Amino acid sequence: MTSAASLPQPAGFRAWLLSPEPASRWQARLGRAYLGWRTFTKNPLAVFGLCIVLLLLLVAVFANFLAPYSPIAGGDLRTARLLPPSAAHWLGTDDQARDIYSRVIYGSRITLWVVLLVSVIATPIGLLVGTVAGYLGGWVDTVLMRLTDIFLAFPRLVLALAFVAALGPGIENAIIAIAITSWPPYARIARAETLMVRNSDFIAAVKLQGASTPRIIFGHVVPLCISSVIVRVTLDMAGIILTAAGLGFLGLGAQPPMPEWGAMVATGRNYLIDQWWVAAMPGLAIFVVSLGFNLLGDGLRDVLDPKAAK
Repeated sequence: MTSAASLPQPAGFRAWLLSPEPASRWQARLGRAYLGWRTFTKNPLAVFGLCIVLLLLLVAVFANFLAPYSPIAGGDLRTARLLPPSAAHWLGTDDQARDIYSRVIYGSRITLWVVLLVSVIATPIGLLVGTVAGYLGGWVDTVLMRLTDIFLAFPRLVLALAFVAALGPGIENAIIAIAITSWPPYARIARAETLMVRNSDFIAAVKLQGASTPRIIFGHVVPLCISSVIVRVTLDMAGIILTAAGLGFLGLGAQPPMPEWGAMVATGRNYLIDQWWVAAMPGLAIFVVSLGFNLLGDGLRDVLDPKAAK
């Protein structure tokens, strides 16, 4: 382990990171991270997407300080209902005299919460199914992949609607439904990566050392599949946001008076002609955040996909 005293000075830090003969594993990891960051920054759209995602994180964390009004309590319905954007209400007010800017700000928390929970639930399921199917093969592969095909045969939103209808409306059930419908693509990618490495020499060497099948799968195969799955998860986050917004639009996701963007669009559709800002502002938020995740995923693919051209 390199001590703090042996670290190079700032002038030679870049050369130290790019050294062809790293002195420690820590230096090698930092060098790979630096090369990955250089590759990422070569794509300006990816950097723009990263800025959008970081802005979403900051807005969600500091929503209490950024929102000037309550996202739930409305004003006077006689004087503050359906007001256009102004200095007092930057994005206008809705039919309940609630400040749309404050509701969009607090809605970022719900959106981020849905994206994180769906990713945490669906990614391990997809990794487990794909790696087990690809490594074991035979009837296990057949059963798991046919189950995956069944889920892939239905559009994600339609399948999520079916699960939410069975579970009942609500943001928690919507998260479960979206997670259940999100894992099949990850399983497909993990299986393809596993099929490429299961007969490789290093797997054969691990077998000769007496490693068990679970140890080989979780200790050696899964780490090799993670990078490709991470890229797909990042690209799918926009789809997760749109699915959650679609469920909210249909009244099956977050329930009133929660400031969920899809539900806000559903409320604003009744006033789309004369009070366009009620639906347009949360719709614009959905568009910008979805675009940010797509651009970020494209940049991560350049960095993490070993088959991508550098």
